[in-house]
Amino acid sequence: MKIRYNSPVVLTYALLALLCLALPVSKFLGMSLASPSRLAFSDPRFYAGLLTYVLAHAGWSHLKGNLVMILLIGPLLEEKYGSWLIFEMMVITAGATALINAAIFHTSLVGGSGLVFMMILLSSFSNIRNREIPLAFILVAGIYMGSELTQVLNEDHISHFGHLAGGFFGAGFGFLRGKNR
Repeated sequence: MKIRYNSPVVLTYALLALLCLALPVSKFLGMSLASPSRLAFSDPRFYAGLLTYVLAHAGWSHLKGNLVMILLIGPLLEEKYGSWLIFEMMVITAGATALINAAIFHTSLVGGSGLVFMMILLSSFSNIRNREIPLAFILVAGIYMGSELTQVLNEDHISHFGHLAGGFFGAGFGFLRGKNR
């Protein structure tokens, strides 16, 4: 038996995120990879931060929680939609979430939780048919989004907005892309 790199986008993301936390300078690296806290369109670092924050995590338990879900769901989605489309969805979700967060909340984001929520909601569209909304999507959206909405005002240093945005993008991709597959 040989080992196959079966999901290049998801596995590359996972390896980069692991590397970012494993490096001896991970605390500094995490701070420099965080999303921008303010809109600064003239600063080149602003654009990089819109995407790099999903690689930085607050610690091993934060990374483990995200990677377990991404490594469970991501390869299935990458097989269904293709590597390029999953990469595109991850980039759009990360960039748009960071941009909206910087415009509204003026805080920085770290971690791939928004990508997890995007994949969770997108995966519930795995068997979508014409003019039908899967009951699984309704249940998953209700449970995850409802849970995040009830926690949004907690001061727990968790970006519930990032989770909600990821779920919103996952649902949107499911509606837009699901009917074409």
